[in-house]
Amino acid sequence: MATISNLNIDAAADYQSTVTISSIATDGTETAFDLTNYTATASLRKNFASSSKTDFTCNIDSPASNGNVTISLTDTQTEALDRGRYVWDMTVTSSGGTITRVVEGVITINPSVTRTA
Repeated sequence: MATISNLNIDAAADYQSTVTISSIATDGTETAFDLTNYTATASLRKNFASSSKTDFTCNIDSPASNGNVTISLTDTQTEALDRGRYVWDMTVTSSGGTITRVVEGVITINPSVTRTA
């Protein structure tokens, strides 16, 4: 089951955040999820049924064994988003093709007053 993480993003500004993925053993011990030989993908949509999406740039940080993924959006991407609520999630894909949803949540886009036009 994916972890819930709700985000606040300012429109017309660059956005970056680091997501730490971990595993919890049956005894409750938490360890970093080793992302060696994995890829990460994340996107946001206005709602689950929306056909249009905005993709985050996802970079697995080094060392991959620490389980950190940096996600980012450019100011151009955030400026194109209307204010309000969106949904998002992140999946990781193993080298064998197994896809796991690791994070999901709601994004609130805050409008910008300062802009070019």
